[in-house]
Amino acid sequence: MTKNPYLRQDFAASLVVFLVALPLCVGVAVASGVPAELGLITGIVGGIVTGLLPGSSLQVSGPAAGLTVLVFEAVQEFGLPALGVIVLAAGLLQLVMGALKLGRYFRAISLSVVEGMLAGIGLVIIAGQLYAAAGLKAPASGVDKILGLPGAAVDAFGSTDALASLAVGAGTIAVMVGWKKLPKQAQSVPGALAAVALATVATLALSLPVATVEVNGLLDSVQPPGLDAFGELASPALLGTVLAFTLIASAESLFSAAAVDRLHDGPRTEYDKELMAQGAGNAVCGALGALPMTAVIVRSSANVAAGARTKASRVLHGVWLLLFAALLPSALALIPLPALAGILVHAGWKLIPFRQIAALWRGHRGEALILVVTAVSIVAVNMFEGVLIGIALSVVKTAWEASHVKLEVVDKGAGPVQACLSGNATFLRLPKILGSLESLPQDRPVELDLSGLHHLDHACRTALESWAERHSHSGIEPVKLTMAA
Repeated sequence: MTKNPYLRQDFAASLVVFLVALPLCVGVAVASGVPAELGLITGIVGGIVTGLLPGSSLQVSGPAAGLTVLVFEAVQEFGLPALGVIVLAAGLLQLVMGALKLGRYFRAISLSVVEGMLAGIGLVIIAGQLYAAAGLKAPASGVDKILGLPGAAVDAFGSTDALASLAVGAGTIAVMVGWKKLPKQAQSVPGALAAVALATVATLALSLPVATVEVNGLLDSVQPPGLDAFGELASPALLGTVLAFTLIASAESLFSAAAVDRLHDGPRTEYDKELMAQGAGNAVCGALGALPMTAVIVRSSANVAAGARTKASRVLHGVWLLLFAALLPSALALIPLPALAGILVHAGWKLIPFRQIAALWRGHRGEALILVVTAVSIVAVNMFEGVLIGIALSVVKTAWEASHVKLEVVDKGAGPVQACLSGNATFLRLPKILGSLESLPQDRPVELDLSGLHHLDHACRTALESWAERHSHSGIEPVKLTMAA
C-alpha cells in the first residue's frame, strides 16, 4: 500500500471539514422534517462511501440545503418510510446515468436555470426557517410561507417564548456574519460551529425557553425501507419525485465539481465517475433510510482552503462524523433549534446570487429573466416544476436567438421584385417573414430566393410554398422560387 505523502495536510483539512459539516448535517435534517441523526448518516456515507470512489478528488458530499425543500415536501406527501425508497431509486438512476456516460451532459444546463433554482430554494428556506427561528409552525407552500410572515411576526412579538427563540436565531446569524471579520486565528474555528456553540451556551446559561434537537440515537434512526414502501414506486407522483431528486442532486453535484476544479490545480473531475460515486452514496443512504446527498460547495471549498491534497481528507471527515454520532449523541440534545434555523437562513441567503442577477440584467436581460422566473416558479409551485419551467424558457430563448433571419427586398421600380432570405428560417420567425412577403406588390413579378438560408424547417418551407402559390394565383406572373441547395 502506497503511503500518502500529504496525510498531514489531509488530516488537518478533514478536521476543518468535519467542523463545518457537523452543524449543517444536523440543521438540514431538522429543516427537512426528519430526525437529526439521518443528516449525520448522510454525511458519514458521503465521506466514507462516496469519498473513497473516483470522480472529483477534493469535493465533499453530504446532505445539502438545496434539497431541503424537496425532501420536506416528499416526507409530508409520502411519509418518512418512503424517503429511503425515493433516495435509493434516485441513487440507482444516477449509477445508470453515469454508466451511460451522461454526466457530462449536465453541464449543458443553462447556468441561469441553476442559479434561479438556487435562488428559489434560498427564498423558500429563508421563509420557512424564519418560522422555525420563532418556534412557530410554517405553512406548507412557498407562497403561503412568504405571505404568512407578517402575521407570524405579530404572533412572535406577542409571545415571550417566541421572542427568546428569535433572539437565539438572530444571534446565531449575527455571529456567523461577524465571524469573518475576526483575526485569522479565530477563523480557524468555522463560523457555523462557533455560532451553534455560543447559542447552546447562552441557552443553557440563561435557561431560555427554547426548543432543542430531539435525539433518537444513531441506530434507532436507521430505518431501511420495508417491502411495502417499495410498492409505492407504482405511484406516478412518487416516480416524479424520484426523477426530481435525481436531476437536481446530479446537477448540483456536477456544477459543484466544476466550481471546485477552479479552486485547485490538482486532477480534474471525471464527470461520469463522479455521477456514479454520487449514485453509490445515494443508494447506500436510501438503503439506510437517510437523507439524499449531493456534493456541497461550502464543505468542498473549506476542504480546498484548508490545504487538502487527496480524497483522504473527505474520507476522514466522514470518520469524524461517525465517531461523533456514536460517542457523543447526547450533545445533539443541547443544540437549540433556532440556532440551526439561523444557520439555514444564512445558508439560504448565500444561495441567492444577487451579484449575478445584477450583472445579467446589465448585459443579458433574457438570462436574468430566466433566472428570476425559475426562482419565482419554485416558490409559487414546487422545485421540480419550477426547474422544468426554467429549462423550457431557456430552450425557447435559445431557439429564438438561433433563428436569426434576414429578408432583403430589392425593388428597382421596373422588372421583378427580388426578395432574398438569409440566416435560419424557423417557425418562430414565420409571422415576421410572412408579414414582409404579404406586403409585396401584387401587380409585379416576384422572385423569392431562399439559397442564402442555412436552415429551413418544415413549417417555414410549407408556409413559403403556400404563400408563393397564393401570390402566383393573384399576381400577373407565377412566383419564381429559388430553393437552398
